Amino acid sequence: MLSIDNLTVEFGVKPLFRNANFVINDRDRIALVGKNGAGKSTMLKIICGQQQPTSGSVSVPNDTTIGYLPQVMVLQDDTTVREEARKAFAGNLQLKERIDRMQNEIAERTDYDSESYMALVEKFTREHERYMMLGAEGYEAEIERTLVGLGFQRTDFERPTSEFSGGWRMRIELAKILLQRPDVLLLDEPTNHLDIESIQWLENFLSTSAKAVVMVSHDRAFINNVTNRTLEISCGNVIDYKVKYNEYVVLRKERREQQIRAYENQQKEIADIKAFIERFRYQATKAVQVQQRIKQLEKIVPIEIDEVDTSALRLKFPPAERSGDYPVICDEVRKDYGSHTVFDRVNLTIKRGEKVAFVGKNGEGKSTLVKCIMGEIPFTGNLKVGHNIQIGYFAQNQAQLLDEELTVFQTIDNVAKGEIRLKIRDILGAFMFGGEASDKKVKVLSGGERSRLAMIKLLLEPVNLLILDEPTNHLDMNSKDVLKEAIKAFTGTVIVVSHDREFLDGLVTKVYEFGGGKVKEHLGGIYDFLYTKEKEQCPPLTPGPPSVPPQGGKGEDYKVSSECGLQKVTIHSSPLVGGVRGGSYEARKEIQRKISKYERIVADCEKEISRLEARQKELDQILLDPAHASDMKLVTEYTELSDQIAKVMEQWEEQASVLEEWKSKIN
Repeated sequence: MLSIDNLTVEFGVKPLFRNANFVINDRDRIALVGKNGAGKSTMLKIICGQQQPTSGSVSVPNDTTIGYLPQVMVLQDDTTVREEARKAFAGNLQLKERIDRMQNEIAERTDYDSESYMALVEKFTREHERYMMLGAEGYEAEIERTLVGLGFQRTDFERPTSEFSGGWRMRIELAKILLQRPDVLLLDEPTNHLDIESIQWLENFLSTSAKAVVMVSHDRAFINNVTNRTLEISCGNVIDYKVKYNEYVVLRKERREQQIRAYENQQKEIADIKAFIERFRYQATKAVQVQQRIKQLEKIVPIEIDEVDTSALRLKFPPAERSGDYPVICDEVRKDYGSHTVFDRVNLTIKRGEKVAFVGKNGEGKSTLVKCIMGEIPFTGNLKVGHNIQIGYFAQNQAQLLDEELTVFQTIDNVAKGEIRLKIRDILGAFMFGGEASDKKVKVLSGGERSRLAMIKLLLEPVNLLILDEPTNHLDMNSKDVLKEAIKAFTGTVIVVSHDREFLDGLVTKVYEFGGGKVKEHLGGIYDFLYTKEKEQCPPLTPGPPSVPPQGGKGEDYKVSSECGLQKVTIHSSPLVGGVRGGSYEARKEIQRKISKYERIVADCEKEISRLEARQKELDQILLDPAHASDMKLVTEYTELSDQIAKVMEQWEEQASVLEEWKSKIN
């Protein structure tokens, strides 16, 4: 579809990347990765034609369309949300106007036998057919589906875009690009302003509806769920890995180990050559050999090693005084803005040492409750902050509180205590302030850089209650790993407002869901919460039984829903069992039918597990053969089989439990 040939970009002496060659094919889902400053955003701008390379070319077929979502863009504020989204169909609307004009002309003319009239009818027919193929009037429904998927309420559609924050207006731009259905989608950090539900909707859209996608994202779960290919910009080169991000990480580690071995061998070779030259430089009998060694040394191309992964760096919060047993208690807390109730009757208790997440759509009150806890805004009800609480708070505006006259290094050096001061440079490097960046003054930093600096400062202050409001928005994957490990090792209490599932996974043990003016508690981690939500939103595992029981002892066919992530399984009948204690004939028949239904489901789950495990054993034998050990297709299939088995096993356990409950009603 698109061909990138010998692309080179130079800023200063060292090229950003050189001689890059790759092809973007239809249905490719590409993650563009690399450290900050490697040139990911520059690559996207070059592909879409907004920036010119130093050399090389991007070949785009004439009929190929490209949609590009940058991180920052100039937005218009003179229309409503719906009208702005309609701009995606500007071509359709212009075509509709031409068709209407031709239709009016046909109705007014009476020269039915003239050549011009016949040509007009033919053109009208052709254009009308094209209009119908483009979706005709159906684009309004598509606009609504896309805007709702990205988190807008239908009541928002007629509101002026000027009433929305920058993040929401970015969603409108994303909606416009998705509605255009370009052949190639270029997305630069598309999840920065989305909540979990909108991210999941976008994942599904990109996986099923988009043609080709190239994206830059620091949301590991998002790119793993969408992409099937990874392009890495490293050491000025573009390396193509035909696997998703998680598998790329493994292959990259192996590649780096090979680079290190090759680098060490090359250094030994260089040292030996230099030693020979120094030893025999002034011996006339060895002059020819010395010149040969000098030429050999000049021809050696130095081996570069990929940038060091700083995620292994470990940070630890300084010790703080022990807090009370219950750092936060909310009792019937309510917050109103005028006539709008953000939330009502919030009752929650957070115990010392708990790590909890606040999740939900944007605007449902997550940050508002955090501000209530901090005492920044008034509310009604009782909210108690426990005894001896020292709060460390990271808010969206936290970066504005930094001293602009200090350098990055001075800002951190002023709060660092003890041995941690010896690691300040390492810590700054882990959060993308390596080298000369640590000597910049705060006043010249961008908003994202200030946020990262405020996060480092917070990590070095002694607190026992940590409140983080969207802490990962401006962090790359390595920085998020450093932060996550520091929080996991933190012995105090943590409240995290975040939409980053990978960051929350393994970090929190309780989730508070904000929505509809209520706050609901969910025990377990983020994926436990998402699984529960998926079950609530998915169709039931089996279709609801008819009101009249099946006749003649025959049962229906049931299927395990593939929409909830499971393999489709056809269910067959099995005999009814036993009688029941008391009750009417209809009640007994209903219980018997329930037992029969769940027996069928359990039996078919067992068959499916057996089938998947049999295939997995086959792959075990195949992968033992060295010839197939590195076959990524087989390795991927093996991994997917493990996931499927786990899902079906979980389903089997649930349905077996339900079956036992119904059987307990039998004599």
